Amino acid sequence: MFNISKETLERLRKEYPAGARVELDHMNDLYNTKLFPGARGTVVSVDDIGTIHVRWDCGSSLGVVYGEDRCRVIRE
Repeated sequence: MFNISKETLERLRKEYPAGARVELDHMNDLYNTKLFPGARGTVVSVDDIGTIHVRWDCGSSLGVVYGEDRCRVIRE
């Protein structure tokens, strides 16, 4: 279920380093009540299954799940 290649994990960690600013494109979470497309936050880390952990500006800390959710790095 959580199979992610070493190469993909390395790419994610390079693309989403700690401190990078991101914007949410899509989150597939029925219980999410705070995050909507366009929400912005700061990357904390990328874990071993490829989840991008973000400190969202709205106060949420939901992770961006690899293969389910989408976010992109923004340049401010």
